[in-house]
Amino acid sequence: MSFDDDALARRAEEAGLNASTPPQQAQVEGWLLRLSPGKAKRSRCVNALAAGTLPLDDLLGRCQQSFDAADLPLIVRVTPFSQPADLDAQLAARGWYSFDAADVMVLDSLPAESPLTPKIDALNADAYARLVGELRGSSAREIEAHAERLKSSPVPYRGFALRDTDTLLACGQHAREDDIVGLFDIFTPAECRGRGHAAALCAALLQQAKAEGASRAYLQVGSDNTVAQRLYARLGFRFAYRYHYRAIDPRARD
Repeated sequence: MSFDDDALARRAEEAGLNASTPPQQAQVEGWLLRLSPGKAKRSRCVNALAAGTLPLDDLLGRCQQSFDAADLPLIVRVTPFSQPADLDAQLAARGWYSFDAADVMVLDSLPAESPLTPKIDALNADAYARLVGELRGSSAREIEAHAERLKSSPVPYRGFALRDTDTLLACGQHAREDDIVGLFDIFTPAECRGRGHAAALCAALLQQAKAEGASRAYLQVGSDNTVAQRLYARLGFRFAYRYHYRAIDPRARD
């Protein structure tokens, strides 16, 4: 990875962390604990940002106390930037299983405006959380937590829907921090997939962010979601790095 590639990957990681900040957050020895009961694992996991001074088992024990108090299974998000550098191997040696690998993709420069970019309708946090939550089968608690996180995020989220009259074709959000914008929660109803609606929505989101000052973009997509990866690649996104989660609690996969 070149210096420029590494710098953009780290910027995307930082921006992604900032954009997923829930109100329920704590720090333990340089580890960032996200304790939201929402559906997104990025808002209810540990991000190991610094090695700290405690032995790993003691550090995990302190994290466990916080997650038990929040009635959440302890999950650790492992990235190429996690500390200590051998965290993944240490957790694996303790029997922590790996799950939900995701790829972070980046776009070095936003595309020129297209006259074919569709009109999209803005949704407030409550409306967007309810819409995408119902589409994904989220619980009422998860939908409420999602809306809470959107409204309290230091990086403003903006949700949008692409419609044909009263028919929802796709929905998604962007969160812009200075010159970089993240695309989140891109979703197309099952009956509308394979018709280019998600690509049209993403193009509109990127154009709007560009008009507001963004010049680069990032997103997170499941490592096994080859259909979505191909879609994002056609928009110019490229692979930057992969992360995954580890846990010992079997409930963590849910």
